[in-house]
This record gives sequence, structure tokens and C-alpha cells, in this order.
Amino acid sequence: MTEVTASPRRSRISPEREAELYEAVLDLLREVGYDGLTMDAIATRTRSSKATLYRQWGGKAELVARALRHNKPASMADIDTGSLRGDFMKMVTLQDDCQMEQDQALMRGLFHAIHDNPELHKALRQLLIEPEITGLNELLRRAVARGELAADNPALEYVIHMLVGGFVARDLVEERPADQEFLRSYINAVILPALGV
Repeated sequence: MTEVTASPRRSRISPEREAELYEAVLDLLREVGYDGLTMDAIATRTRSSKATLYRQWGGKAELVARALRHNKPASMADIDTGSLRGDFMKMVTLQDDCQMEQDQALMRGLFHAIHDNPELHKALRQLLIEPEITGLNELLRRAVARGELAADNPALEYVIHMLVGGFVARDLVEERPADQEFLRSYINAVILPALGV
């Protein structure tokens, strides 16, 4: 399996065109799911050649992962309000409830697809999941440096699990997507107390 990395091949598309392509990929993904998504359909929807798509992104898995990454409103590492509670609350407000619901539906479909597709799993891990974990760790490191968190708090290594768990459990238990109100309450009732805040 090839390494999913930014490569010199990504040079001829303007940022505006790239954003337009990514939006079209996500729209198609919502319509047909990952398994139904083809490079032919992407080429048709975006008025591109398949050769250009493969030259720029290598394949469907990398293109989907980069489209999802581009769709993220901000990296967690960029959030710095001066307090951990403020950082978490800022994170919650980056997307409105409608966008959050659409993204959760999209991710549910992709999580099913990764079980049968190691290339997609690797691309999502490298381009989406690991940067988010790195950003969260930076956010937590700053809270430790400010003295808000104890560096040896055992809950620190489980914050990402708690965050993902909040998203997944709401849908499974209540059959409703996680929204801003739920996430604010969940962070205040579960994550911050676990961290001793």
C-alpha cells in the first residue's frame, strides 16, 4: 500500500478550484456513499478529467480524505481562548447544528466503509484523524502549561475517546445527532470533570 502524503503532483489547481472540487466530492459522497462514489462520477460532476484527478490526488481514498480535511472549519490546535473550557466551547461553535448533522451522517457512512477498505482507513487516519489528535493534544498541552490540568491526570489520554464517544453515543442511545447544546452539556458534565476542571 502506498503512503498517503502531500506530493509534488499537487500544483496546478487554484485554491478556488480545489475548494469547488472538494465540495463536489462531499456532495457526491452524501448522495451515493463511499462505495458508490467513482472517479468517473467525480470527473463528470467537477468537469475534470480522471487523469487530472489521479495526478493530483492519487485515488479516491486520498481525494475523499482531503475533501473532508478541507471541510473542517479549523484545527483544534488553532483554538486558543486562554482557558480549556473556553477552547472546548469555541470548538463546539465552529459548526452550526445543521452542518454538524450532515458531517456526522457522512462520517457514519465512512466508518462503515473503512472496514473493507484499508486504503480509505489509512487516508482518513493520516489526513483527518491524526491531525485532529495532534491538535487536541496541543490544546491540552497548553492547558497543562497554564496550570489548568495536572500533567499526570490519567484522563488526558482518553479525551479524544470521550469526544468521539459523545458524538457516537448520542445517536445510538437517543437516535438524535449530537448538536451544540448536547456537546456543551457533555463537555461540562463529563470531559471537564474527568480532567479535574
